[in-house]
Amino acid sequence: MGFNCGIVGLPNVGKSTLFNALTKSNKAKAANYPFATIKPNVGRVAVPDKRLQQLSKIGKSEKTIPTYIDFIDIAGLVKGASTGGGLGNKFLAHIREVDAIAHVVRCFEDTNITHVSSKINPIDDIDTISTELKLADLEILQNILDSLKKKSNNGEKEIKTQIELISDLQERLNKNETIKNLELNKESSFIYKSLNLITTKPMLYICNVDNKSVINGNYFSNQVKEKAKKELSKTVIVSAAIESQIAEYNNENDKLELLKDIGLTETTLNKVISAGYDILNLITYFTCGPKETRAWTINANTRAPKAAGKIHTDFEKGFIRAETISYNDFEDLGGETACREAGRLRQEGKEYIVKDGDVIHFLFNN
Repeated sequence: MGFNCGIVGLPNVGKSTLFNALTKSNKAKAANYPFATIKPNVGRVAVPDKRLQQLSKIGKSEKTIPTYIDFIDIAGLVKGASTGGGLGNKFLAHIREVDAIAHVVRCFEDTNITHVSSKINPIDDIDTISTELKLADLEILQNILDSLKKKSNNGEKEIKTQIELISDLQERLNKNETIKNLELNKESSFIYKSLNLITTKPMLYICNVDNKSVINGNYFSNQVKEKAKKELSKTVIVSAAIESQIAEYNNENDKLELLKDIGLTETTLNKVISAGYDILNLITYFTCGPKETRAWTINANTRAPKAAGKIHTDFEKGFIRAETISYNDFEDLGGETACREAGRLRQEGKEYIVKDGDVIHFLFNN
């Protein structure tokens, strides 16, 4: 499994059109009025990786298994969503379950497509959504705090720690400060993660531009890019209209030709997944053999036993060593046997940090 990404934004910014293009489906209803999406739509897509296909070819594998990403198209949020406005905070609850948030921002003018505020101002739009996410978190924190205070009379240290942390988070949010990537001790860090707050999730801004701006962006997308830089977030420039056209083609070569004609080198799916891996600090390693070649998604800086545990918990518990080949060596030399003979296969122990593109065979005790 790769990761799951919630797609949010104001109504009529192109969320559902983009979702359909990304997932090559027509699950999400795209319409020129608010709240076309009533229930969250979920689409699973394989993470494109040319390395996987090449490894499978070299290994003469019977199966090729990619890693996947789930996209969740969440109803358009409006001002007041945190207190039940629009479709209310039950849809905000869906955002709590995702690994990362893709915020689709309208960066084009079109009098035929209505805008909830009757003007195009991407920064105001972002602030509207950000405020609702923050208010939703403040409500959750207050509910937890009220519950903890009722239990605080017994003087438990753990409860006191929770109250102090939650009160600090509330104060920061009320001052409009970020609560991402806080430096906390081990105990507080565990509590912080368990809260699963929306405003702590990595954010990717998807600038939905007009067709002529899809390569270099425009005035609106440049505003979003500057804001993202300050937040240490990322931006991706797309045209949902173009992507919906590309999605109509079944033949991959036809899609590539259309992209080439427009002046693009990769699809929105590739852009979004690449940016998602960056903001979540993820990498991919591979296993390769006659039965199957498979991609595995892990966090960067993961040690070999933990990476082995991604395949099966027994691999982690009984880890002995990891026979490791870099993807480039595997491809250049033509497989495991040639790499072993050339001395390019490394025997790595428990402290080895798995690198992106490693091809690994784990040895373990049953």
